[in-house]
Amino acid sequence: MFVISLVIMAVLVAADQLIKLAVTNNLPLNGQPVEVIKFGSFKVFSLTHIRNSGAAWSMMSGKTWFLIGLPVVVLIAAIVYMYKIRKGSKLELVSLAMVLAGGIGNLIDRIRVKEVVDYIKFEPINFPIFNFADICIVIGGILFVICFCFFDEKKKPIRDDIKVKDENDKA
Repeated sequence: MFVISLVIMAVLVAADQLIKLAVTNNLPLNGQPVEVIKFGSFKVFSLTHIRNSGAAWSMMSGKTWFLIGLPVVVLIAAIVYMYKIRKGSKLELVSLAMVLAGGIGNLIDRIRVKEVVDYIKFEPINFPIFNFADICIVIGGILFVICFCFFDEKKKPIRDDIKVKDENDKA
């Protein structure tokens, strides 16, 4: 499953980079939004090509070397962790592959153009413009938390101990 999760990661990185290439080649930087989903005058989803030199919500803008160095260390640690749990939970491996794919996709942008290419604008709320890599990171992170909270094998003995204590208290 480790190899499959690496393939999933590679496919997601490739998809991210292909989408960003299409956005860069077809949408003017800081241009007018292209409405994609609209119901009457109610806008739902549009594409707007911007660049972000920081992290989420433009935090740490201009700290390019830190925003390259830290993800590299995290990526190496995460791949080592994935290898260690390679025979464990498939969902955990896939969730980590998604997080890593998003991180790698944004890391490629930071190395290549010193900024991250963002383009997805969710219109109903005032939310920052984001990209496919960000979606991978968020969905992968949510799945990882679900794995940790509900499917973590290390927690099972603790639950069994609680069950045994309750039975002993009744006796």
